[in-house]
Amino acid sequence: MTTGAIIAIVVAALIVIAIVAFLLPRMRRKAQIQKRERELQQRRERVANEHRSEADQREREASQAEQRARIAQKEAEAQRAQAELHQERAGLHEKGMADDELIDDHERDKFAGTSAMSGSHDRDGNGVDDRREAITGRDGNRDDYDQGRRDQAIEDQNNRPARFDRDNVAAESPREEQRR
Repeated sequence: MTTGAIIAIVVAALIVIAIVAFLLPRMRRKAQIQKRERELQQRRERVANEHRSEADQREREASQAEQRARIAQKEAEAQRAQAELHQERAGLHEKGMADDELIDDHERDKFAGTSAMSGSHDRDGNGVDDRREAITGRDGNRDDYDQGRRDQAIEDQNNRPARFDRDNVAAESPREEQRR
């Protein structure tokens, strides 16, 4: 080998070493940045998964709370209906319309002659049973308008032609005409 070739090899080696020395820190920095990016991405995914699982858990709890609220509302409605039922029963007892519930069979003789045993449930004397008035909310006296409507409905029903009146057959069947 000649000295020129050796010098060229040494110069080439020095250039390669300089390039590697210059590029190596950049490559290390780039590798470190990529490593940090991967770590950051892993942290993001982990935190996002934690938030999603927390959101799912809270959604389940909210659904359960809504269901409990619906149940509580239904229970409150049932309690309100029971209260109304008891109010109605109290009203019947106050008016003396449920005296039969108060007197057992063996006590009938004891309460004979009282309002509970008289059989009359027309305390206001209008000719209509007070129990019926309580149910219908009317006193039994219809006004002229109601009576007129009822009379008209009955008249309309009586004057309506029959749907299947066999006396008014319009035409005979074609087979019967052919037979003649």
